Amino acid sequence: MALERTLVLLKPCTVQRALIGEIISIFEKKGLHIVGLKMMQLTDELLSEHYAHLSEKPFFQRVKNAMMVCPVIAMCLEGVDAIEVVRTLAGPTNGRTAPAGTIRGNYSMSFQENIVHASDGPETAAAEIKRFFKPEELYEWTSNNMSATYACDEY
Repeated sequence: MALERTLVLLKPCTVQRALIGEIISIFEKKGLHIVGLKMMQLTDELLSEHYAHLSEKPFFQRVKNAMMVCPVIAMCLEGVDAIEVVRTLAGPTNGRTAPAGTIRGNYSMSFQENIVHASDGPETAAAEIKRFFKPEELYEWTSNNMSATYACDEY
């Protein structure tokens, strides 16, 4: 098995509610490895690209506006099956119906203000990481606890 990278955005609702550290700690406690982390103010242009798949929806501009309320935290996380692990931790999109124990189930009451954005597949993750991080903002380093996180043949 190989290590995989994925993008996570801590949305403005997370920043506004002072949940940054708490949400990051969930990913770290699970054993995911942070290889990129930054605060950034998103632009209409970047969001038009990021949410292009929603461009025909009536709520497209509302979603973009919500993502520009304040800066977001962009993270690139690494781990075995990182995309699936992050999406499982995040839970379903609608916070009202997301199961307790998931990030959205524990911290969200909204479909839109749902704490995190998480890449949904390998191709999407690669494109999103490239969209939000320059190559020099991502780091190659080995955690000292890999053998306590995975079996020796898992990574």
